[in-house]
Amino acid sequence: MNKISTFIIALFFTLGSFAQEQEENKSYSFSLQQAVEFGLKNNYSSQISTKEIEKSLKQKWEIIAQGLPQISGNVDYQNQLKQPVTLLPAELAGGEPGTFVPVRFGTQQNLSGTATWNQLIFDPSYIVGIQSVKTLLSISKNAKTKTDQEVKLAIINAYGNVLLSRESVSILKKNIETLDKNYRDTQKIFENGLAEEEHVEQLEITLLGLKNNLSRSERMQDISFEMLNLTLGLPVDTEVTLTEDLDGLAMEYFDLGLLATKIPVEENIDYRIAENQAESAKIFVRLEQAKALPTLTSFVNYGFQGFSEKFTFFKDSQEYFTQSILGVSLNIPIFSSGLRGARTQQKKIEYEQALLQLEETKNKVQLEINSAKSDYEFSLENYQTQKRNLELSERIENKNQIKFFEGLASSFELSEAQRQLYAAQQELLQSMLNVITNKVALENLLDTSKYSDEN
Repeated sequence: MNKISTFIIALFFTLGSFAQEQEENKSYSFSLQQAVEFGLKNNYSSQISTKEIEKSLKQKWEIIAQGLPQISGNVDYQNQLKQPVTLLPAELAGGEPGTFVPVRFGTQQNLSGTATWNQLIFDPSYIVGIQSVKTLLSISKNAKTKTDQEVKLAIINAYGNVLLSRESVSILKKNIETLDKNYRDTQKIFENGLAEEEHVEQLEITLLGLKNNLSRSERMQDISFEMLNLTLGLPVDTEVTLTEDLDGLAMEYFDLGLLATKIPVEENIDYRIAENQAESAKIFVRLEQAKALPTLTSFVNYGFQGFSEKFTFFKDSQEYFTQSILGVSLNIPIFSSGLRGARTQQKKIEYEQALLQLEETKNKVQLEINSAKSDYEFSLENYQTQKRNLELSERIENKNQIKFFEGLASSFELSEAQRQLYAAQQELLQSMLNVITNKVALENLLDTSKYSDEN
């Protein structure tokens, strides 16, 4: 029997370790849209904001339940190991005047229980609390919408950075391959006495610089993958494959029509959040005002008591005595030396501040939309410009390379043309990424969607 148990336990841990290893070795493949959908479900911030909505729903019931019946009960058991003694005048029992007789009252043991029903009848603070439930839920839902927008932007930025680093590594490898061939050809020409040593050295400097950039870009590629995994809610060492390319995404995100899109500023999520803050401040004003009004509560209780010299409380012969009380309590605030008034005025000032912040937010949102449109429009224009710059830089570098090997251009001129080409390549990649990220930033500002329970 022991051998069988040992085998089962060993098998259990083996299967558990295998399942864990399978989970750790799991790999993913994402298009950009798939990455966004995955991240909105699994990103840590997104999950936390979802929990906030769940918490708000529980807070909603907490507020409602305060006005519903509250029932509590308690049971007390006492065993007086040493009963207290009371001295009575002895003359009450026919004794001599001026003397006292020690007397113990009650039994050594007693058991009592009470159940109480409390009911709130009228409380203005409770009414304000019920009215605030809608605002409470709206705050958490708008926060969820804002978080999802930020998560979406973070995922797209991280996805784009991976593509950028991947393209950079690929281009640098091609450049190194081409330049290394030029360097070896020039070195052979120098060894034959047909070129100056300076030409070889100049090409070597450029080659070393490229190799250094490649080493840095490869490290950045690893870091960018880890950043993407983090935004997706995955362990940073998870293997992830991206199915998009930077140029294709840039073309997909090239949308001049978006620049003409307009929305009411009041539909922007930042404005809605500021509006929630103003509503909350208004509720606090009403709450302070409500505290100056009377409150009315009631209660009913029912209890029992049992007495015995020994522990006989669970026997049928044990006698119990019952009691019940009905009560109503009216609390009327009369005078607080200006305390309530001062608190109410503070909340009114905070409400006025919230209204000012709401107005400021309205102007800021409009400015952000205009600025985002300007940035996106510039990124579209810059993308076209950088494509043309790359074409020109390739032609210039190719011409200088031909001239160099024909002896019509110096190594310095060739190096300058190469550096110009390498810069144009990186600037084009960055312009592609800017098209993608600037469009998403603008879309977030123009987004009027609201969180619903179906989400």
